[in-house]
Amino acid sequence: MKNHRAALFFLALLVLVTTSCRSRTDRSEGTVLLSISNFNGLPSSISLRAQQPPFTIDSLTLRNIPKNPAGGQSELQSIELRAIEVRFVRRDTGTRVPPPNVQSTFGLVPVNGSSTQINFPFLTSDQVLSQPLKDLRDLGRDSETGTAVIVLDASIRAFGRTLSGDDIVSDPARFTIEVRP
Repeated sequence: MKNHRAALFFLALLVLVTTSCRSRTDRSEGTVLLSISNFNGLPSSISLRAQQPPFTIDSLTLRNIPKNPAGGQSELQSIELRAIEVRFVRRDTGTRVPPPNVQSTFGLVPVNGSSTQINFPFLTSDQVLSQPLKDLRDLGRDSETGTAVIVLDASIRAFGRTLSGDDIVSDPARFTIEVRP
């Protein structure tokens, strides 16, 4: 009976280990990964009255990484970029957030290569003219929380499709920004 329990325990442990080892490569479609590998010139704070939208990231680098580097590679693994999306979450007690920013884009990220988006707009007039940033700009404070600073966590995802037809989405890259009147 003890051998039977030990065998069941070992089998359960083996199943747990093999199913918990799912990496990003097992969750995404296709034979390549799209990765946001770097962004430069990202402001940590912006002033809505002193600056005009769009607020940009100087450069955003996207990489195309084969899931199996030892396997054969083909031009069909190159990724045609479709869009880049920025979503916002409040870090403070407020609940209102600017709407998502989805920018259509184009370009080709070759397999084992990269592409750089220059002056990528992460916060546009659409977001600034929506709540809560509209109150912050017009009233000098967020009418929901009464604060003069809104702290936003932003996440960026890139969307594309390989030349062979596989839809590819990057994992989110995150940054925090303080928005002031």
